[in-house]
Amino acid sequence: MLPFLLRRTFGAIVTLVLLSAFTFFVFFSVGDPATLACGKNCTADNIALIHQNLGLDQPVPVQYWHFLVGIFAGRDFSLGHCSAPCFGYSFATKQDVWSTMIDRLPTTASLAVGGAVAFLVIGLGTGLLAAWKRGSLLDKTVTGASMILSSVQIYILGPIVLGIFVYSGIMAAPKYVNLTSDPAGWFMGLLIPWLVMSTIFTAQYTRMARSTMIEQLQEEHVRTAKAKGMPARYVFMRYAWRGSLIPIVTILGIDLSSLFGGAMITEYAFSLAGIGRLAIDSVKTLDLPMVMGVLLFSAALILVFNIIVDAAYAFIDPRVRLS
Repeated sequence: MLPFLLRRTFGAIVTLVLLSAFTFFVFFSVGDPATLACGKNCTADNIALIHQNLGLDQPVPVQYWHFLVGIFAGRDFSLGHCSAPCFGYSFATKQDVWSTMIDRLPTTASLAVGGAVAFLVIGLGTGLLAAWKRGSLLDKTVTGASMILSSVQIYILGPIVLGIFVYSGIMAAPKYVNLTSDPAGWFMGLLIPWLVMSTIFTAQYTRMARSTMIEQLQEEHVRTAKAKGMPARYVFMRYAWRGSLIPIVTILGIDLSSLFGGAMITEYAFSLAGIGRLAIDSVKTLDLPMVMGVLLFSAALILVFNIIVDAAYAFIDPRVRLS
């Protein structure tokens, strides 16, 4: 297990370095960051001063090296000292990039975690129920509904749900409330975004759970357990359910990246101030430090989640061993 984790960690670090280098050099090919940082009605003297303060008068590879060093050791800017991990200061707000992301993180984390719990509980639950009642009216209803819901997009479903539940006065508008200060307000404020964001994933996991469970019920060890006279429910949950988790966990690791993308669209659709909304606004204004920070932070989280999912295989199914 340890060699596997070390290899995956090294691969993740290499991926982050290559991703940061690509993004950094692409932004410099688009235009002069000093002009972007200076804003409108900027004079040549102001641009020259920004070049000096941000170190933009140095070669691009040197600037990129200083950017990497700043992440681990911090950097000094004209706006002050940026403590590690330092991604610089936003061109638009002049605020520390890392502090801005940390302030927005609770909203995005709440959306992502709540959405994942929603589609896993609902999707796996309905999928197992459909497999248990295979061929019944319930099975056909669940399968048909999942096919329809899998084609619905967040930016289409979001306004529809807002019109039905919010604009009609049935529910309050979605908003983020601190979990520790008001748990009930936190739950109700994010309930609609959770359900909307998890709709597509719920439909996918319903079909996946149903198909994998049906396959597992045909396995020899499951049929043997049935032949020994074990209760059907015990065999269903103890043997078939555990074996069906492997493909589900595999897809979950891939869907984590899609979940962050869904959180970004959801934040924009419901006007929630999270990292996803921050990323969209930063790209619109060509705010290089903020884009770099959000990109690397999001990529690091996705890579960590994928490593955890891969490492979980051996604990889910004893037949799987990591070398």
